[in-house]
Amino acid sequence: MSKRLRARLLAAVFSVGAAAAVTPASAETLADAIAQAYANNPTLQAQRATQRALDENYVQARTGWRPTLSLSGQWGYSESRTPSAAVAVVDQNGDGIPDPRQSDGISDFGSSRVQLTFSQPIWTGGRVSAAVTAANADVLQGRENLRRVEAQVLGAVIQAYVDVRRDTEALRIQQENVAVLQRQLQESQARFDVGEVTRTDVAQSQARLAQSQAQLQSTQAQLAISRASYAALVGHNPTELEPEPSLAYLLPGNVDDAFNIAEANSPLLRAQQFAEMASRARVAGARAERMPNVSLNSTLSFAGGSLTPFERELYSRNTTTSVTVQVPLFSGGLVSSRVRQAVERNNADRITIETQRRSVLQSISQFWNQLLASRANIASTDEQVRAARIAAEGTRQEQQVGLRTTLDVLNAEQELRSAQLNQVNARRDEYVAAASVLSTMGRLEAKNLTPSQAQYDPRANFRRLRMTWGWVPWEEPIGVIDRLLTIAPAPAVNARPTEVPIPPGLQPPPSQAATAAR
Repeated sequence: MSKRLRARLLAAVFSVGAAAAVTPASAETLADAIAQAYANNPTLQAQRATQRALDENYVQARTGWRPTLSLSGQWGYSESRTPSAAVAVVDQNGDGIPDPRQSDGISDFGSSRVQLTFSQPIWTGGRVSAAVTAANADVLQGRENLRRVEAQVLGAVIQAYVDVRRDTEALRIQQENVAVLQRQLQESQARFDVGEVTRTDVAQSQARLAQSQAQLQSTQAQLAISRASYAALVGHNPTELEPEPSLAYLLPGNVDDAFNIAEANSPLLRAQQFAEMASRARVAGARAERMPNVSLNSTLSFAGGSLTPFERELYSRNTTTSVTVQVPLFSGGLVSSRVRQAVERNNADRITIETQRRSVLQSISQFWNQLLASRANIASTDEQVRAARIAAEGTRQEQQVGLRTTLDVLNAEQELRSAQLNQVNARRDEYVAAASVLSTMGRLEAKNLTPSQAQYDPRANFRRLRMTWGWVPWEEPIGVIDRLLTIAPAPAVNARPTEVPIPPGLQPPPSQAATAAR
């Protein structure tokens, strides 16, 4: 972790009470936070890099249709020495006197060879075709996983945003509560000094004040934690946060529509569907191992036996061109075992589709009911706050005329603060539940939340790699032949369209929009 980022994260742990007194230079909106996270969040950037690496699998699979060219060279030197003592004594001139011994015999030999080899697959029996189809399905599955990670990151940003706003409001409520209880304690002490109340009333005020101060400290700590979570996701500490805009333009009218949208657009379900297509293609690839394999091979070699390897006239040239047909006859049951294994893996992926579908529908039902409950809680807590405020004010006034005790006032104040905290939590829960519904449906995407921001397109890198270095024009007809001339061709895998962006994107609340327009 860099020192700069560490400083940003540690800066989230500070005295919130002191920070609240500082007015930030500018307010931050939820759209700003999402834009920052979309551009800089390391989890999202890592997933994009993973997807780009996955694109290379498609290129690597297509190389099975492309030629290979290799160059090899060899140069060797050998030397043989025969000592004179090992040579038999002879009399070559016949004078009866042995010839004098010769010096040691030395013989040396040099050899060199240069070979250029070209190989072009003509027909692989569908092996490469199945591998390309499986790689294409893997790429499409990776894009859905990227959508899922994007939704998770943006959902976490939304939750961190509303958590900071909730805890900031809770801190304000607790600070107000401490101030009220301090005044109540002062009032109780003054009335005790003149004999209007007993020591019990003072002790009750002191106990409630101490409790409120402890809650204030806990709230400050919780706000610091939420700020740290925000900084980890967005990349900087939150300033003053504007009220979160409505997500209603993305939500369907009823849960049945949410089910239908999720079944067609959920990245979790779509990813599993592409995974099943990939494993089905691998079944075809395993069966293609029983098919023949045809390739064209050509070799050009130069060989020589001289100690001077750079003299061309001393080399012989050899050219060989052949068409090789390889037919698998018996593999000891290996191919059959691989086919059965691929079939069962495809069965597992096919069954998992239903598992993921049920999981998505369960999540939609869960988050939708949480959304409805939170909306009902908002209405209830609004009424609770209104009634508790009236009750607290009336109890305080009744105490002044002796109709209520100090404990009644303290209880009324506690009920008011509790109602206010419930109101804040209900609004936070409603917004998080709405974001969770959108995430499960597949609509929590930057194109719907911040359409004015430049969007990352994972298809751009794939298109760039489609005809990169190594591509040859004749691989296309070879690929067509490989797909057609096979007993069990791999099923076609095509990208499925996603929903078009839904306008207008995150907008400020109506009151703020009207103010900005003026």
